[in-house]
Amino acid sequence: LFDGIYPFYLQQRKAFVFDISTIIVIVVFLMFTCSFLLIIPGIRGRARLYWMFRVLLSLTVGVVIVAVQFTGDWETGWVKANTSYKSFSDALVNVNIGLHVGLAGVNVTLVGNPVNQVNETINYNEQFAWSFNADYDHSYSKGLERGLPSPILYVAEKFTMQSPCGVHRQYRISSHYASATLWVAFCTWLISNMLFSMPVLVYGGYMLLVTGAFMIFSLLSFSTVRNSLMCPIQFGTAILHTGYGGSFWLTLAVGLLCFVGGITVVALHYLNLDVLKTFFDLHEDQTEEYQDMTEVYVNPHFVNKGL
Repeated sequence: LFDGIYPFYLQQRKAFVFDISTIIVIVVFLMFTCSFLLIIPGIRGRARLYWMFRVLLSLTVGVVIVAVQFTGDWETGWVKANTSYKSFSDALVNVNIGLHVGLAGVNVTLVGNPVNQVNETINYNEQFAWSFNADYDHSYSKGLERGLPSPILYVAEKFTMQSPCGVHRQYRISSHYASATLWVAFCTWLISNMLFSMPVLVYGGYMLLVTGAFMIFSLLSFSTVRNSLMCPIQFGTAILHTGYGGSFWLTLAVGLLCFVGGITVVALHYLNLDVLKTFFDLHEDQTEEYQDMTEVYVNPHFVNKGL
């Protein structure tokens, strides 16, 4: 102890929106995008535009499905308050407090207003994970040992298993099911791309619809946490309210985009197949309905003998 106050140690910070895993996913998909863009100049005519549109649209769906697994802004909230900074201290600071809930855990952000107050730099961003290989309560205990600021510990304590709020289990299970359904959506997205390349267009459209359905299922799974009673997170007269964040709305937008794309492909298959073939740059001999044998080879020896 230093003057009756736990000392503060420097520790590695974790970004609440983008972390290393998200950056790796984006870089991998950018490499795929650049590879396809190098191929595009070799395609002639309007098919070049169609190829570019299909590839970029498909890669956008894939990168969103994978990237939102690692983002921390499925549910977010901010509040500005005057609150105590340390335990056993009467000093008050003016800070912005942020809560960011992701599928893998919770981030609590504390930024001073201004940053330098009470002879310290107030700029914290702490991660408390609840994934299968992480122990949330253990992370919270480590935060207590490090002597994190009181506002961070107060917010993080609301999500512990021992908290009277009882929201830890609901958030953890809902996030796990949302993550699982998103991985299923990623698998169906891969299958839809395989079917489009075979080409079996109508079944690719069906799998695109299934991809959108599983993305919506993940949103429904995560939204069940809103049905539980959330303990008020209050700092004096200021209350921290949360709402759906960018990752939630991005997943919803891409899921609806999959629905629109799947319905369009299926509708064109039954209403105007020629337009669909043109968009996918298919010739008549490449589609499955034209794969029957159309030529017969006859031995001229038998023809000459009249057999």
